[in-house]
Amino acid sequence: MEKIWLSQYDEGVPEYVDVTAYSSISAVFNESAAQYGQRPAFTNMGKTLTYAETKQYVDQFSAYLQNVLKLPKGERVAIMMPNVLQYPIAVFGALQAGYVVANVNPLYTPRELEHQLVDCGATTIVVLENFANTLGLVLKNTPVKNVIIANIGEMLGGVKGTLVNFVLRHVKKMVPAYNIPNTVSFKDTLAQGKSHTFTPVELTLEDVAFLQYTGGTTGVAKGAVLTHGNIVANMQQAGAWIKAKLSREGETILTALPLYHIFCLTVNLMIFTKIGGHNILITNPRDIPALVKEIAKYRVAVITAVNTLFNALVNNADFAHVDFSKLKLSVGGGMAVQKAVADKWQKITNQPIIEAYGLTETSPGVCVNPLSSTSYSGNIGLPISNTEIDVRDGEGKSVGIGEAGELFVRGPQVMRGYWNMPEETQKVLGADGFLSTGDVVIVNEQGFVKIVDRKKDMIVVSGFNVYPNEIEDVVAGHPGVLEVACVGVPSDKTGEAIRLFVVKKDPALSKEDLIAYCRENLTGYKVPKDIVFKNELPKSNVGKILRRELKDAPVDAAQ
Repeated sequence: MEKIWLSQYDEGVPEYVDVTAYSSISAVFNESAAQYGQRPAFTNMGKTLTYAETKQYVDQFSAYLQNVLKLPKGERVAIMMPNVLQYPIAVFGALQAGYVVANVNPLYTPRELEHQLVDCGATTIVVLENFANTLGLVLKNTPVKNVIIANIGEMLGGVKGTLVNFVLRHVKKMVPAYNIPNTVSFKDTLAQGKSHTFTPVELTLEDVAFLQYTGGTTGVAKGAVLTHGNIVANMQQAGAWIKAKLSREGETILTALPLYHIFCLTVNLMIFTKIGGHNILITNPRDIPALVKEIAKYRVAVITAVNTLFNALVNNADFAHVDFSKLKLSVGGGMAVQKAVADKWQKITNQPIIEAYGLTETSPGVCVNPLSSTSYSGNIGLPISNTEIDVRDGEGKSVGIGEAGELFVRGPQVMRGYWNMPEETQKVLGADGFLSTGDVVIVNEQGFVKIVDRKKDMIVVSGFNVYPNEIEDVVAGHPGVLEVACVGVPSDKTGEAIRLFVVKKDPALSKEDLIAYCRENLTGYKVPKDIVFKNELPKSNVGKILRRELKDAPVDAAQ
């Protein structure tokens, strides 16, 4: 497709950036550590590490893996932690020593955890003690030989650290008992690493950095092979995009989404570290009142979130009273941002939500709206520098401007393939280098891309295509609705029918009210008649509503 979007770029954003300017992710981090040494880098639970302190710990952790465990270059190191101070230390430490990081969702079930550890072949894992019980149940079935146990209090130090651990372990009972022999504490790895010298490892852009597993909501999770080059490219691409909006004077970033998820991993941990940002790490983003207090306390400049988190914040009474005078940028990704949520957000914060789009397989950035945007557009933006897109029909032929088709992407951020799954790789990566995204989009005359929906989520009602995103966006605009999800279910009459799952904001809301509202805003075949009210909707680790779980649930169970 011709790059018609280039004319819409903000001033100063080039068509191409130098994606080979750094030899590795570690080279970028080391530059930031040297340049911004005394600046705050990461804060969690009131404890702050400067860039220099973080670098010191990173070197100690690298030395431990290299000299005590004697892991060979390329070994997989699994990291199973939420947003705590140990996370960036472990990631940058493992990468620097030439190892491949396999991020693990701490909320995994034993089955999911066992699959990933076996699949990636990790011999070492860093796990927060709160989740060690799950690991203990499957450890013997995995290749893991070295278990490093982190705890929340150890990085906080002194009396505070001891008290936090006591409360978590004995008062709140948040550390289930586990039985894993021969473990070492994260703090001890740093102490042991301190007595050794880390020997720098030669890294290139071709070296693998992450095995980043896809959600697995539609089957077995697959490990996307992301190289240092993939991540560095995305850092450079994003750097060109944000340079006019954000300064290098130490912007404060709210990091509430999990760092082990690709969105937050690249955007918060990598991109904002590159510009000397200060990441406020939120360990439990589900505690919305506590999260609002953190936003108010640190007067953040950047907030990255998904639609469900934005929605939860705007529906918190205290959020409206926060001082947003320092807020410069609100970035939405991971799922479609709904207009009703975006409008509420802008009304309260005086900042629009800038929607971005990406995939695990693209490290993740593909499209971003211009940061000069003054309001929500409903688009996922423009393809970023060094990125080509194509929109194709079911036969693989390119479609015209304004026509719906599947989005294909090519660029330096596209993964090498899926780990040990050549057939699955072949399904999505063509010989021409274009990646099949599975997302149905429309590109307008200016080059802005709009997601219609996931290809697999499309509902066909009496031969008409119905896209759940559209239905959800309309229903979310009803003042009595807090959250909504739309799925297709089998129907004898129409082939498929629309089923709506709704969490009420107004207890008086009825099915009849919603159907009448939909009739006002949607054409006949798009109006849902089957409405199920729920107390909550199932969500992924990043807060994405899991339509698949709702689709597969029996309706009586759903109610």
